[in-house]
Amino acid sequence: MATQKPQRTPEEIEDIILRKIFLVTLKENPSSSSSDSRVVYLEMTAAEILSEGKSLLLSRDLMERVLIDRLSGEFPNSEPPFNYLIGCYKRAHEEIKKISNMKDKTLRSEMESAAKQAKKLAVSYARIHLGNPDLFSNGNLKDSNPKAGSSLSSSSPLLPLVFAEVSSGLMLDGFGGNDLGSGVDCPPGFLDDFFKDSDFDTLDPILKGLYEDLRGSVLKVSALGNFQQPLRALLYLVKFPVGAKSLVNHPWWIPKGVYLNGRVIEMTSILGPFFHVSALPDHTIFKSQPDVGQQCFSDASTRRAADLLSSFTTIKTLMNTLYDGLAEVLLCLLRNFETRDSVLEYLAEVINKNASRAHIQVDPISCASSGMFVNLSAVMLQRSEPFLDTNLTKRDKIDPTYVFYCNRLDLRGLTALHATSEEVAEWIDKDNPVKTDGSGLNNDGENSLRQLQVASSSGSTPNVKPTRSSSGKANYHFICECFFMTARVLNLGLLKAFSDFKHLVQDISRSEDTLATLKAMQGQAPSPQLELDISRLEKEIELYSQEKFCYEAQILRDGALIRQALSFYRLMVVWLVDLVGGFKMPLPPTCPMEFASMPEHFVEDAMELLIFASRIPKALDGVVLDDFMNFIIMFMASPQFIKNPYLRAKMVEVLNCWMPRRSGSSATSTLFEGHQLSLEYLVRNLLKLYVDIEFTGSHTQFYDKFNIRHNIAELLEYLWQVPSHRNAWKQIAKEEEKGVYLNFLNFLINDSIYLLDESLNKILELKELEAEMSNTAEWERRPAQERQERTRLFHSQENIIRIDMKLANEDVSMLAFTSEQITAPFLLPEMVERVANMLNYFLLQLVGPQRKSLTLKEPEKYEFRPKELLKQIVRIYVHLAKGDAKNIFPSSISSDGRSYNEQLFSAAADVLRRIGEDGRIIQDFIELGAKAKAAASEAMDTEAVLGDIPDEFLDPIQYTLMKDPVILPSSRITIDKPVIQRHLLSDSTDPFNRSHLTSEMLIPNTELKARIEEFIRSQELKKHEGLNMQSSKGTIQPTSGEMLID
Repeated sequence: MATQKPQRTPEEIEDIILRKIFLVTLKENPSSSSSDSRVVYLEMTAAEILSEGKSLLLSRDLMERVLIDRLSGEFPNSEPPFNYLIGCYKRAHEEIKKISNMKDKTLRSEMESAAKQAKKLAVSYARIHLGNPDLFSNGNLKDSNPKAGSSLSSSSPLLPLVFAEVSSGLMLDGFGGNDLGSGVDCPPGFLDDFFKDSDFDTLDPILKGLYEDLRGSVLKVSALGNFQQPLRALLYLVKFPVGAKSLVNHPWWIPKGVYLNGRVIEMTSILGPFFHVSALPDHTIFKSQPDVGQQCFSDASTRRAADLLSSFTTIKTLMNTLYDGLAEVLLCLLRNFETRDSVLEYLAEVINKNASRAHIQVDPISCASSGMFVNLSAVMLQRSEPFLDTNLTKRDKIDPTYVFYCNRLDLRGLTALHATSEEVAEWIDKDNPVKTDGSGLNNDGENSLRQLQVASSSGSTPNVKPTRSSSGKANYHFICECFFMTARVLNLGLLKAFSDFKHLVQDISRSEDTLATLKAMQGQAPSPQLELDISRLEKEIELYSQEKFCYEAQILRDGALIRQALSFYRLMVVWLVDLVGGFKMPLPPTCPMEFASMPEHFVEDAMELLIFASRIPKALDGVVLDDFMNFIIMFMASPQFIKNPYLRAKMVEVLNCWMPRRSGSSATSTLFEGHQLSLEYLVRNLLKLYVDIEFTGSHTQFYDKFNIRHNIAELLEYLWQVPSHRNAWKQIAKEEEKGVYLNFLNFLINDSIYLLDESLNKILELKELEAEMSNTAEWERRPAQERQERTRLFHSQENIIRIDMKLANEDVSMLAFTSEQITAPFLLPEMVERVANMLNYFLLQLVGPQRKSLTLKEPEKYEFRPKELLKQIVRIYVHLAKGDAKNIFPSSISSDGRSYNEQLFSAAADVLRRIGEDGRIIQDFIELGAKAKAAASEAMDTEAVLGDIPDEFLDPIQYTLMKDPVILPSSRITIDKPVIQRHLLSDSTDPFNRSHLTSEMLIPNTELKARIEEFIRSQELKKHEGLNMQSSKGTIQPTSGEMLID
């Protein structure tokens, strides 16, 4: 019969459990069942307990005393304190699971209580140890790291546990990271217990160390490095209220110092290195690893398309992971009332210290990277989503006075849409609304909480107007703060990246052109220096190409990011239009100061984004563009609302991208052909802008206007083909015959003459260069440097001819198709001679004596199509002749003393027959030539009749007989009205003293006009009398002769 095992008392069971948890014993010879070498005999502790007359059984009462002695003592082969405490917590956790199987409820409850107390003690002393690492004799943070020699060897021992906690389910075997927490097992619940049940002062130094470690772990880490674990760890910590509070109270939350700039904030603040993680290129000093361009896009031209696509997808996925993580971190901080203001202060500091990123040339040493600001753009767009609903119902929370009175963001120094800084200051002083320090926070906790909910929810909210806090300061709604901050971040971030990408593409194009030129020169005259230049340029192009692919991967391929930005700028334009009374035309007679004072880049960024997105396939799919279209039509021809002519010209560039044949999207056609404001105002405003752009105020205005008018011309040509727009165009030409349409026509003719003349002269110069280069023997004798310079000049001339000829073709084409149905403005007294002179000049160039000198080997290469050009010129002649009810056009043609020659008409007709022009057109043209010849003959007769004309009857500019003399009010000089009106079409000043002048200011010189008319009558009468006398003599003399003969 077996001996029954004696039953243990609860005290003995508790002793066994606690000895297992703490790996200690109070007895020198522990029971044989415990063979764990880690168990420590606490001899001194046991002696003290015995001296107190107590049992050597571990209990809850002795637990903390034993733990302190274990941590304070020095024992061979013992674990470092922190690892030991983690082990205690883990063993307590395992014991609790075993205890749960006990049948005796009372015993189970007692033992659970003891084990839980052990867990709590382990956590508490872990905090004490991390806060005071030298408190215990063998306390050594470095020794506690299980991965000695790793990058975390000098970090907090808590960090691997945090990494292990957040790495569950995280893919660590690809791009984006490696397992920083490998080999570490964080006991379930330890970190929650560690961070929840303690006061701020205890945890703050521990958390500050963790944040510094996390910052260091992502410093100079690229999109392909391990940022995911540190980012998840950061998010994990800020979800604890104490973690959020500690972060924003860290000295490095917003670094301070005399030399603080944008780059310093990026590299030294806690969040800065997280925002720096990117695929975009950065300055060499701050370059992150692994090198994304080198690893993913080196020798891209030889890679398979599938490999490139895989790299694009990987980078986009990784960056979206970063965006989502950072957005959640900010959301956690914004939800917390204690930390929200600190987040807004941080964002404002980042924005303000990087304001110079808006400059064309950015100093990479003083400004944060493009990567940081693109990441920040994506995060701010996510935070803006709650108020970007389809109907934009929350836009009334955006207060325009934020621009004037908020001191958090520096907005007052930005260029405004129309108002000057002096005008704004005067208006503010006059209006004198509530001033604010820009804190943007309402001291009322409940209202602030409601504002916070707006940040994370798209639900409807009450209309919270700016209020006064107890200190009398005005407060702004969170939506208002977020709106303006997002606008600034996008300007310095995403939109700046678009600009950088565009310049990068241009650099690549220029480098490739230069490389082609160098290779051509190397083929003609090889030299070691050329070889070096070619090699250097090829390496440069390779690096440029890698950078270009990095931009494409992170930005261009991220359709969701671009659509989010478009949604934000849709809110922007709708809100701006609200400031002028909503989407309706005509605009108010005066521009409201709220609108005039808004930063110009708000509109410019919207237009740049639309242009950029329009050039990315499918980027606009599903995007509502009607509000953008309305905005463009309303403001592109309104200099009294948007002063900058280049910004208004950019709106035309947007429309140009949307033309159906260019956008490739059927959705954009409805914007032109079924859009009410478009049908009513688009052509009118395009014509007005065509005129306004003549004078931009820039020193480059003469050349700028050609590019801008090129976009307008392309758009007008498309609209002419749309019947509804063509009808509107004809109506405008009728209503504005002597207004905007006449000005449009004048500038169109001016440009046509200049561009064609410039192109033809450049062709002659190009042919001279061609002749030089074709004479091989002579060419080879020239110095190498001279040959290089001449070759560069040759390519430069080619480009100039190509551009100018393309623009000239557009202008002549527009004259041709509009003159078919609109002739009256061409035939006005102030315009008809100008038109005739232009046509005669073109005809002389195309069929005159020098036409053979314009022959090119590859005319199409230079957009030079002389046959098509001649056809259009002749059609303009014919169209105007058909509309010439008063028969004034032939005399205007023949009065051109510089280019008119009757033989040109027959020469042109011969050419037209050879190239297959319509016979009716040729016949009409020949008939017009005959009329011009007759008019020339008649003009000679008239000139003979008038004889010597008194100087006072001659126009002082043209030296022709005045028909309608008028007095200029300032200079008091008399001039022929058609002459001065023609001058005023291009220049609204008195040609003799440059004072301001308009047609309405001209004073008719009726007395002189009467004298001129009398002079003409008298001269005609004299001529008539002379003819009568000759006629009489002719009849009398024969009679007399006959009589004599008789």
